[in-house]
Amino acid sequence: MRRLGSVQQKMACVFVPDVKEEQSRKRECQQFQVIATENVNPVAVEANVDCAHATEKLDGTCCYVSLYKGQPYLWARLDMKPNKQTEKRFRKYQHSHKTSQGFMWNLEEDFKVVPETWIPAHKVKHHNGHPVPDEHGHIPGWVPVEMDNKQYCWHSSVVDYLAGVALVLRPDSESEDLLEIAAVPLVDLVEQTLELIGTNVNGNPYGLGSKKQPVHALVLHGSICIRNPPPVDFQQLRDWFQESPEGCVEGIVWHCNDGTLVKVHRHHLGLRWPDGNTFFGGRPVVININRAVDEYNSSKDLFMLFSILNGRCFSQLQDIQFDS
Repeated sequence: MRRLGSVQQKMACVFVPDVKEEQSRKRECQQFQVIATENVNPVAVEANVDCAHATEKLDGTCCYVSLYKGQPYLWARLDMKPNKQTEKRFRKYQHSHKTSQGFMWNLEEDFKVVPETWIPAHKVKHHNGHPVPDEHGHIPGWVPVEMDNKQYCWHSSVVDYLAGVALVLRPDSESEDLLEIAAVPLVDLVEQTLELIGTNVNGNPYGLGSKKQPVHALVLHGSICIRNPPPVDFQQLRDWFQESPEGCVEGIVWHCNDGTLVKVHRHHLGLRWPDGNTFFGGRPVVININRAVDEYNSSKDLFMLFSILNGRCFSQLQDIQFDS
C-alpha cells in the first residue's frame, strides 16, 4: 500500500503552467506569477492522475519528523537563500535570460548563513557533493526544533520530547466526517512530512485559537481526503472551487499510484485564498488526549489544555476553546 505523507518531494502543477510578469501573490520577492493554462500537464497524464488519490492541500508551514540526538524530533522548514547582493545578480540574470538555468552559484559566498544543524531536503539535487539551488535560487532544507529556540515556539508547542509525542489533527478512525486531535508517538511519524497550522501560521485561515490562547497542530500530508473530487479539467475544477462547499480549500494534491505528486492552488486558477470560511475549519472535531494534568510543567501547555478537554466534541474546528 502507498504510504501517504512520506518525505515531501517536489510537486508538479496538474496543468501546464504559464508565467505572467507581475508581482507574485505567494512570494514577495518573485516578480512574476505562475498561472495554469487549460492543458493538463503531461507529467500528470503519464502518472494517470484521473485514478489518483485526491487530498486537501492545507495552508500552513511544512515540517518533517526525523532522528536528532538519537531520538525522533520535529524539524522546521528552512530554505538556504541567497544574500542580498547575489539575489540582485540572480534576478537580473533571470530577467535578461528569461530563465534561471545557467546561473553560476558559489555556495560558500552567495548564501546566507544557516545553523550548523541544517540539512538539505530530500530530492534536492547535488553536484560534486554540494546541494544545487532550485529555479527560485533556494535550497530547501530543515532544522531541528529545539525547545529553547524562540524562533520556532509554535512548532515546539505541538511536541513533547520527554513523552515522545506530537499534537496531531487527523481524521477520526471511526467516522470519516469527524476529525480528532490526538497525542501521536513521534516514532510513528519518523520520515514523514506534516503541515503545522494554527493561530500564528499564514494568517490562520482555519480560525484556530486566539491571540490570548494560540492553538496549533500538525496534520500529516495526504491524510485529509477529498471524497468527491472534480475531474481534472480546468473549468470543472474552477467551478468546484467557487461553488462547492468542499471546494473552500487552498488546493488539491493528487497522490498518483506511481508515487508522483501533482497539485493545483486556487491562485493558479485566478481565485482568492482564503475566501470566506474554509471547509476544513468548519469540520467537527473530537479531543482524544487522555493524560494526567500533573504531567505538565505549564498551565499554558497545549497538551495539558487539550487533556482537560478529553472526550469533548466541537461542531467546528474553529470553535475549540478552553475554559477560563
